Amino acid sequence: MNTVLVIQSLISGIMMGSVYALLGVGFSLTWGVMKVIHISHAAFGLLGAFLAYTLLKAWGLDPILSLGVSVPLLFILACVIYRFLIAPITKAKEVIVASMIVTFGIAIILENVMLLIWSPDPRLLTTSYTSKVLILGPLYFQYPRLAGFLMSAVGVLVIHLFLKKTYTGKAVRAAWQQREAAQLYGVNLKRISMITFGLAVASAGAGGVGMAFLYSFEPHAHNIWLIYLFLVVIVGGVGNVIGAALAGLIIGVITGLSLAFLPYQWVNLLTFGLLMVILVIRPQGLFKGEV
Repeated sequence: MNTVLVIQSLISGIMMGSVYALLGVGFSLTWGVMKVIHISHAAFGLLGAFLAYTLLKAWGLDPILSLGVSVPLLFILACVIYRFLIAPITKAKEVIVASMIVTFGIAIILENVMLLIWSPDPRLLTTSYTSKVLILGPLYFQYPRLAGFLMSAVGVLVIHLFLKKTYTGKAVRAAWQQREAAQLYGVNLKRISMITFGLAVASAGAGGVGMAFLYSFEPHAHNIWLIYLFLVVIVGGVGNVIGAALAGLIIGVITGLSLAFLPYQWVNLLTFGLLMVILVIRPQGLFKGEV
């Protein structure tokens, strides 16, 4: 067995997994805190990728720097959507079913808007460092993958610190753990839910840019991304930020190693097969479902 190939594949998998983690953290939060399965989460991530692409082509703004524009915009958009579409369904008897139906509709609308604006053609984030490679001995690191990895690692860390160190973050955790008790201590659940939804969508936008560093993308790509979101959340534990991060890394490593030694058509079969085995052994996921 080629040791260098194994190490290189492992590193590539970790880089991919970190992006899956950032994209999946917000999905996990809305599911855990609000009981909302946000089917359009990946579509918002894709919207973040298209915004980065547009800002890069129009003004030469680096995709990472473009997050300073896209993340606040997506947060505001998410708060508006929460106010008029998500908040009413949280009062439904079957919140999960209602949320899946409504957010599926939002995903279809977003997909068609992206088709109208950007057309169905695949796009690539081509920056000044796209073709550059960092070489360390026998190992090499593509700059775009490094950028996506670092951005994702920082993003997950920021969300984790927000939840652990800030008053609002602690209120989000309280709402997840004991909703009634949180209300008794003065936590405004409507406000916390709106912030959670906004934070989740904003993080999806950042995760979408990370995915655009790894793959080409087009308006239908969110359907494939959504599958990985479910894997990250189910394996990592619903509502668990660190669990989602670790699950993303696990999925990335499995995918990276599989690509090195198997034909491409077998990769998804192995990835999903191993994850099914994990869930048979631990149906609740590998990690405790806790924010």
